[in-house]
Amino acid sequence: MASRASELIAITGATGFVGSAVLDAAAKVGLDVRALARRPQEARAGVEWVQGDLGDERALRRLVTRASAVIHIAGVVNSPDAQGFEAGNVRGTLNVVNAALAAGVNRFVHVSSLSAREPQLSIYGASKRKGERIVAASSLDWTIVRPPAVYGPRDTEMFEVFRLARKGIVPLPPAGRMSLIHVGDLAALLLALIPGDEDVTGLTFEPDDGHAGGWSHVEMARAVGVAVGKRPFTLSLPRRVLEWVARADRAVRKDRAKLTLDRVGYMCHPDWTANAAMQPPVERWRPLIETTVGLHATAGWYKDMGWLK
Repeated sequence: MASRASELIAITGATGFVGSAVLDAAAKVGLDVRALARRPQEARAGVEWVQGDLGDERALRRLVTRASAVIHIAGVVNSPDAQGFEAGNVRGTLNVVNAALAAGVNRFVHVSSLSAREPQLSIYGASKRKGERIVAASSLDWTIVRPPAVYGPRDTEMFEVFRLARKGIVPLPPAGRMSLIHVGDLAALLLALIPGDEDVTGLTFEPDDGHAGGWSHVEMARAVGVAVGKRPFTLSLPRRVLEWVARADRAVRKDRAKLTLDRVGYMCHPDWTANAAMQPPVERWRPLIETTVGLHATAGWYKDMGWLK
């Protein structure tokens, strides 16, 4: 990708897992970024930080003013109640869309989730679908991206699989298949979508790692095991057991519980593979990081950071 230093890209969620990777990718191609953050951040070349959140209309106006495009990544992935998802994924998206419209920023790349494809399965998925509808109903030049499971350095969600594999046993949902994508490939896609044109405008994409048909849960766990130097025992748990674990997690960790009943709802769906007919145009993007290589590199990063013993 050629340098586009004259452009200013506004990014929400820039301090998160995916957002951090987008900042790294933007720096490599010379893009200037204005990024939203809840708390003060260390100075970073090419990045202007705007302190605020998705409910702060004044901060959002400052974020998007004179921007060439908006990449909306921020959202709520885990909440103890529906209100949290509604605030982050629905009202938050509406606020960013309205700010872009008011500032005359036409290009809008919206990061959703594969869970939006099956909104009846979870409150999270339903909130992401609502966010998509807000974007699609606007007069913006929009593109929606539904990533599958994202892995890579800094991630704390897929890290749990690495940690369990290192211990030698990986509990899994009931039998099913899923797609994966390395965070670096996803970041490259989001930047590749910045120029709006008829090949991407008004379209929804489901990118993946290029592994045809996705991965079964067992295949994924074993691939992570190889990456951490183990051959883990995999144990597919029935939904009722996962629901019991979710209730126990809530009882112990309260609002900080990682496994919630809402997550169980979509974890037990048998098909979270990306739709092959909804891949981004190959002229714009294709995955470059082969998953077994990416998993090894990610495991190495976890070890270097002391996350994996």
